[in-house]
Amino acid sequence: MGKATVIPFGPQHPVLPEPLHLDLVVQDEKVIEAIPQIGFVHRGLEKLVETRDYNQFLYVCERICGICAAGHSIGYAETVERLMGVEIPKRAEYLRVIWHELSRVHSHLLWLGLAADAFGFESMFMHAWRLRERVLDLFEKTTGGRVILSVVKVGGVHRDIDANQMSEIIHVLDGIMADYRKIVDTLLTDYSVKNRTVGVGTLSHEEAFALSMVGPFARASNVNNDVRCLGNGAYGDLSDFQPIMDAQGDCYARVKVRCLEVLQSIEIIKELAAKIPAGEISVNVKGAPAEGAEVCNVLEQPRGECYYYARGNGTKNLERMRIRTPTSQNIAGMVAALKGCDLADVNMVVLTIDPCISCTER
Repeated sequence: MGKATVIPFGPQHPVLPEPLHLDLVVQDEKVIEAIPQIGFVHRGLEKLVETRDYNQFLYVCERICGICAAGHSIGYAETVERLMGVEIPKRAEYLRVIWHELSRVHSHLLWLGLAADAFGFESMFMHAWRLRERVLDLFEKTTGGRVILSVVKVGGVHRDIDANQMSEIIHVLDGIMADYRKIVDTLLTDYSVKNRTVGVGTLSHEEAFALSMVGPFARASNVNNDVRCLGNGAYGDLSDFQPIMDAQGDCYARVKVRCLEVLQSIEIIKELAAKIPAGEISVNVKGAPAEGAEVCNVLEQPRGECYYYARGNGTKNLERMRIRTPTSQNIAGMVAALKGCDLADVNMVVLTIDPCISCTER
């Protein structure tokens, strides 16, 4: 056995777009330990609840992460609404979920492009991001924004989606689905992809459960913890929602789960678009959270369960706002998956986990 060497991985890396910083303890090209270094892009956003009222902080929360912006605004708004006992109109619940599932499609297509780039599939990278542009165009037409949407508010949503826009969304998604199936079929059956991912970075069901993994990372190890199964909001009106699962727990399983989730999200949007009720899209919210009132909320972000905690103090400025993002929860699993892999496979393992350091280092 050779001598153990510590190799810094990141925060800037030519393959990995996220500013992830790991110290890799390597012996004979094998990673025997991965030590995460957290805090490179820490911004202290949760501290801002002391100087921004609960309406203003929604826009801060939305900027925790651009890719997850829609989910963060929805999760925060739901948390404050529960804190104040506000019930939003049913149509607003549907609109929120439609935008959130579009955001999941956009996030997974972005990830797919980056993963393809790491494989060396430059054309697939371009195709995935070309499809993602269609989703961003839908965001722009329905909200005015492409990444930061700013369409959710405490009490509902700012904008409606009319029948013509809804029809256009379905038409665009049908086109995306047809093109996307060709990309996914190529990716999942390619020999080079399987050679780089099958049996690499494996995390067993028992390990994933013990480490409390969330999102596609967990579901690829057969751990079912999809928050959408709770039926909150419009998710409760879905006819038959079953999370995408796999039992292999390796990089290939994580790729497969995310690829199939895109198709699932498109079907969710189409079902809700057909069922969306008429009515108001918001209610007026007055007053402030009661002193000592506290509430917890969970939301299934593209990367997994995001946990929100808020406490009021009788003023419009919250006493405390705590957000535990999915990547923050998945770091322990990432370290476990990296242990024992080849040094050349580190970037592949990390990319299939799809970490979001912007979310983690709030």
